[in-house]
Amino acid sequence: MNFKILKLKNPYLFAYIVISIFFITWMIFLDTHSLLVHLELNKEINNLEERKKFLEDQIEKDNKLILDLNDTDSLEKFARETYGHKKENEIILIVE
Repeated sequence: MNFKILKLKNPYLFAYIVISIFFITWMIFLDTHSLLVHLELNKEINNLEERKKFLEDQIEKDNKLILDLNDTDSLEKFARETYGHKKENEIILIVE
């Protein structure tokens, strides 16, 4: 067999290469702070940021609705449309 790989000019170079490969493999796959864990956490962060944006939009929409419902006419209209409330002696016909 040809062992030219093992016969390097610097006798410690092979050990450095083996240790470096072991260290890189360890850091990418086996460590608690590995690259795979970081990728998974980044994905989760992105999902949470999207959810945060959605909820902030919902809060803004609800705040606008609350401001609109301060008026009694708007409140009455909202109650009629959403919950089907009616005045006394009033008949509501729903046309579909």
